[in-house]
Amino acid sequence: MKAIITTLALVILCTLSARAQKVFSVDYESQADVKVFVVKYESQADLKVFKQKYESNARGNEGDWFFVKYDSQADKKIFFVKYESQADLKIFFVDYESQAGWKKNSKKHLMY
Repeated sequence: MKAIITTLALVILCTLSARAQKVFSVDYESQADVKVFVVKYESQADLKVFKQKYESNARGNEGDWFFVKYDSQADKKIFFVKYESQADLKIFFVDYESQAGWKKNSKKHLMY
């Protein structure tokens, strides 16, 4: 019985963590969890990001982002920097959901 409850709890936690990767763009660098720079070319990116229209469509830490209206709703607060050298994470926005994903797993921890 204890094993069933533990397994059920793990399934619920995994389901909750697989929800949307909700992000909020802050106005000041000091408010951000992650500093982000948008690169011009896909090959320069650490992460390829697809902007979801609906929160329910977004996946966890796989590059599907849903931009929320309020910082309290966000999983991560990001700040878009002007220069690549200032960034913790370099992203490239893609046109299709299937293109989203990590190119450099070494940076994956930034969005957990």
